[in-house]
Amino acid sequence: MGDLKDAAQSGDGSKTETQENMETVDIESAQTLEQTIEQRTLAANAEMAALLANPLYCLPKPVRRNVRALKKLQLEHVLIEVDFFKELHELEIKYEQKFNPLYEKRTSIVSGAYVPTEDECDYQSDHEKEIELADAVQKVKVEDEESGEKGDGNEPVKGIPEFWLTALKNAPAIADMIEEYDEPILKHLIDIKAETYKDPMSFLLEFHFEPNEFFTNTVLTKFYELRCSPEESDIFAFEGPEIVKSKGCTIDWKKNKNVTVKTIKKKQKHKARGAVRTVTKTVTNESFFNFFSPPAVPENEDDLDEEVQGILNNDFEVGNLIKDRIIPHAVLFFTGENLVDDDFDEEDDEGDEEDYDEDEDEEEEDDDENDNQCLNRKKSKGQSGNSQQQAPPECKQQ
Repeated sequence: MGDLKDAAQSGDGSKTETQENMETVDIESAQTLEQTIEQRTLAANAEMAALLANPLYCLPKPVRRNVRALKKLQLEHVLIEVDFFKELHELEIKYEQKFNPLYEKRTSIVSGAYVPTEDECDYQSDHEKEIELADAVQKVKVEDEESGEKGDGNEPVKGIPEFWLTALKNAPAIADMIEEYDEPILKHLIDIKAETYKDPMSFLLEFHFEPNEFFTNTVLTKFYELRCSPEESDIFAFEGPEIVKSKGCTIDWKKNKNVTVKTIKKKQKHKARGAVRTVTKTVTNESFFNFFSPPAVPENEDDLDEEVQGILNNDFEVGNLIKDRIIPHAVLFFTGENLVDDDFDEEDDEGDEEDYDEDEDEEEEDDDENDNQCLNRKKSKGQSGNSQQQAPPECKQQ
């Protein structure tokens, strides 16, 4: 027992290891407590700053109470809006059946499969310029009939050539997506259709192509899924259904016809030996047909980086534009009468292109790899189903 007492009290007055450990723990605890107090103080200050910035803070307490009542009413308004947009979506599906026969007849006229009668062409325009143009056309009608209204070849012109390409190019947001080397492909586009589904709330875009030398598909599809409910984090921001994800399809490109990629050849010189080697790699190329390969949406939207989020936002907007405006009003986009597009803001495109130059490298493009690409040139950017239909599990391909 005496030995233990002696061990506890060092003869030279020095501290034991146990005492030192206890003092260390006390210091760490004090530091932790200090950090906790500091963090809580900062949080309280931030909360107070936010409170002071809120205009409600300056209002008398009875007024703030009334405002809270109004916000509760606003919440009820949002819930009614949700029901409204759901019923509106079902109404859209119902009237889709009435619009479809008109779209089918439009397709037959555009393709030349059906020649409209004189009565069907008797449309009186309110626009003076169109009336003057009609008079001018009437004057040369006899000459046109005698010449057979022939185009570049020996066959008479049928339907409306390049109808959908022209309509898409007259929609500014889509014109920016169309490259010069996309146009020969889009000349084969003969129809665009939309099909709306109830469960899940969604729609499908179908791009119909005539047989061509670029790919074997006759239909390219794009599927969009919507959400019609407010986000818990910002309930009052609800403005109706919004697209939450999209899915494209696989394009079966024919050999050397894929305009969505380009082959880059780099000649690299070894810094020490001076030897030269050629490295070939395939990179993504700007093209309208990237529309059918949207980036995947992660389960946690917080994982989206800014660049991918921007691509998805644009993709969703273009999908809505095609469904809600271009398909219903295609002839007006073709004539250029529906050029105004207030839903899209113009942005600078600076810094969008990657720079593949490397030190002591010489870069050249393999033009033989893809004979459809004009890689060094930029062009001037100038619905069936019923209310109970289920959305397809995958986009349709043919």
